[in-house]
Amino acid sequence: MKHQVLHKAAECNSSTIIARREYLPVEADGSVIVSFGERELLFTSHLPEGWFEVPYVSEDSISRAKVMNFLDTYKRVAITSGDSLLTFLKFASQMVWVEAAGGVVENALGDVVMIRRNERWDLPKGHREEGEEFRVCAAREAEEETGVKVSEVREMLTSTLHGYNLYGKWELKLTVWYAMKGNASALVPQQEEGIICAEWIEQEQIREKIKTSFPTIRKVFDAFLSSKE
Repeated sequence: MKHQVLHKAAECNSSTIIARREYLPVEADGSVIVSFGERELLFTSHLPEGWFEVPYVSEDSISRAKVMNFLDTYKRVAITSGDSLLTFLKFASQMVWVEAAGGVVENALGDVVMIRRNERWDLPKGHREEGEEFRVCAAREAEEETGVKVSEVREMLTSTLHGYNLYGKWELKLTVWYAMKGNASALVPQQEEGIICAEWIEQEQIREKIKTSFPTIRKVFDAFLSSKE
């Protein structure tokens, strides 16, 4: 099913992103992380061990082309500056802003819905429609992609930022993730979205399943499993 995607022109990215401040994945120390597949780009004031540093000098020093070249060489790149959020906003303004939602649907037995797409275990998610609340989007996308019936959308688990090149256009996607409740019914994968299977997975199996998942999915499950402790 095709939905209207919320694409924002580059010149209005900063105001759009700031309007979503409550949903942005800003850590307690002010850092922001963006995933590009398996690679990660960190905006921070302090360089963590094991990251390649790119000091912010000017907007030219964090041009998308330069940053992507660094990411082609190093798996983890940290852009250091005195204001991590502002530096992130300057980088984000070079990309098209997209909003999405998804989450973890759990049944009464504690099993969760997972999908398999592009040879990786994943979670249902999709683009937010015009005027749609994130939590409503999360439930709708879960139902459309897996056939599950969502009975309740509970707390927000986390949010993630994911950058990618789509047909020559660079997009930056904010995805807001929720914990949801659903009925333990038969699942039907939405194959036109590239989903090859949708299954109920026991919580004890999650860690093994997500070993090869993208960092964003591992982050969502870290939040979900921590809420169970």
